[in-house]
Amino acid sequence: MSKRDLKKYLNELNKEQLEEQIIELYEKFSAVKVYYNFVFNPKEETLLQECKLKISNEYFPIKNTGRGKKPKMRRSVAQKYIKHFIVLGVDPFIIADVMLYNIEIAQTYSSGHAIKQELFYKSMFNSFEQAVVFMIANGILNEFKSRIIAIHNETISQKWKIEPEFNAIVERFES
Repeated sequence: MSKRDLKKYLNELNKEQLEEQIIELYEKFSAVKVYYNFVFNPKEETLLQECKLKISNEYFPIKNTGRGKKPKMRRSVAQKYIKHFIVLGVDPFIIADVMLYNIEIAQTYSSGHAIKQELFYKSMFNSFEQAVVFMIANGILNEFKSRIIAIHNETISQKWKIEPEFNAIVERFES
């Protein structure tokens, strides 16, 4: 069904029928429920704190027993939150904060642990590039410039082999 057909169909319904359909959607589809719960009670700060806790737990897991848990270092955890936040319509400043936080926590981890997987560095570069593109698209790059430059400087200090790619992105918006 096209958007046009849907609009035509909805115009034919009275207010009660529309309400019934929305309630049915709310009860049937968890995504609709999550959306409406966010729209009417947007606890962005709570979502942000929960998100940051989950991301940091990927690199610095909370110990449940005497033995330490091994970090999983999955970029996908942050990516899921970022995608979810975009779908919900969370403030772009919060989304950008999460995007940069993901890289910053990974750099904090890598500063104390040798990481041999080349994929880790490529993944962090992809996150960095996506964050910069997102910030440019939303007109908020200047507000995050210092953090972006700090991330780039950290790639230099940690001697990441992929640092020239980070540098190329920073040079694009600095010139």
